[in-house]
This record gives sequence, C-alpha cells and structure tokens, in this order.
Amino acid sequence: MSSAKQRTLNINVGILGHVDSGKTSLVRALSTHFSTASLDKHPQSIERGITLDLGFSSFSTRVPKNLDNDLNEQVQFTLVDCPGHATLMKTVLGGAHIIDMMVLVIDVNKGMQTQTAECLVVGEITAQDLLVVLNKIDMIPEKIRFERIENAKARLRTVLKATKFRDCEFISVAARPGGADGMEAGGLPPIGMEALVSSLSSHVTTKKIERCFGTFLFAVDHCFPARGQGTVMTGTVLRGACKVGDEIELPELGIVKKSEEHA
Repeated sequence: MSSAKQRTLNINVGILGHVDSGKTSLVRALSTHFSTASLDKHPQSIERGITLDLGFSSFSTRVPKNLDNDLNEQVQFTLVDCPGHATLMKTVLGGAHIIDMMVLVIDVNKGMQTQTAECLVVGEITAQDLLVVLNKIDMIPEKIRFERIENAKARLRTVLKATKFRDCEFISVAARPGGADGMEAGGLPPIGMEALVSSLSSHVTTKKIERCFGTFLFAVDHCFPARGQGTVMTGTVLRGACKVGDEIELPELGIVKKSEEHA
C-alpha cells in the first residue's frame, strides 16, 4: 500500500461553551489520545477547577462510506478544548483560526448563558459547521427527560434563527453521568457518544479531504523548552503532511531545516 493511501485526514473541532457546561468532560469521554496540554493539567486549572488554556486531544474513526476514496483510511478528530470563562475569551479567539468545525456545549438544564452567546459569535466569524451538544441530560428524571430536551431545543432554535446555524443539528449527551471524577472511577458510562461521533463524521466533506494535499502548513500553538531536547513547538496541521527528511521553513525566522526523528 502506498504512503498516499495511508494518510489520515485530520479535522480540528473546537469545543466551546459557557464555563462549567461540561466541555472538558466531553473531551475526556471522546478522546483516546491526549497531549500534554489536555484535560486541564495546568496547576491553576486544577486549583480553580476551570479550563484556562487551549487543550488538545484526539480520537479516530473510519472515513464515511460515501467519501471512501482510497486516499484516507481514517479520520482523526482533534478536539480543541477552549476556556469558557468570560475573562479568557481572548484565548478562545487565539485558537479559533485552526478550527474546521465547532461543537457548542450547552448545559441542558441552564440553556443559553452569557458565554454561550459569545461562543456563538465566535462561531459565526470562524466556523462553517456547528453542532450543538446538550449535556448533562442525566440530571433530568427519565419520565420528563424527552419533553425537557425538546423544550430546550425549541428555545435554542429560536436564538439560532438569527444566525447562519439555524439548521444545525442537536445531540443530547451526558459526558459524565453522576459527576464521577473519571471514567475509571466506577461511574456510569457516558451517554450519547456514538450518536455524537456519527454526527461529527457526517460533517466530513470532499473539500476537507482535498485539504490533505498541498504544501505543508503548521500553526504553532505552544512553544516551550525541554531539557536535553531544545525548543519544542506543538500545534495544528492546517494543510498537507510532513515526514522525516522533508524541509521545513520557519518564515518569521527565515530558517529552513530538514525534519529529523529523535528518540
């Protein structure tokens, strides 16, 4: 099998919403690979109990059958977990340029909140696709759950009518039923993840697949020194692909270097 046929299509999904709507819990429930900047590992995030910086993690799935063109064996969804606190909207805007589509997480019990509306404005400017995730449905008694969810959808559709996302899809989930500290802590499994992954996959288009080709373009999101290694840059591939031996240009520094593999 040629290297072209082994390429993975990457889709960057911004996870946005009001503080404490369950964004990071959703990311934890979906992801299988985690970066060093994921799941609120920053000491201040742990102390304050909120997301303070962009977090990156991912999971992979098969290319949708209707788009299976023998050029991509899988789709990798990179989840960009964005802060929800009002004072951190600049951080959200800093990461908005890498987002291909947006997931707006809403606490179904609280509906539209201040930062929910602000995130919607960010989405209007930066994203073409929006998926609304109604989280924490486990907190609604089962007897009235369906009715409450439908009422919440109706209220939100009224708000979305004035935006380009008027026809967006709603997915109901419980990322962390019962508020368990972790998926391995004996809590109930997440609800609605399969439907969410299926919906995300449905947004993969031929246009996004074509983006795998062309000149390699990489947006640097974080830069930090690592003892014994030098400067480490992490970020997001916006276009193309890179392998060991390829020449990489750093335009701002006027430097061209060959990529190398280090143990």
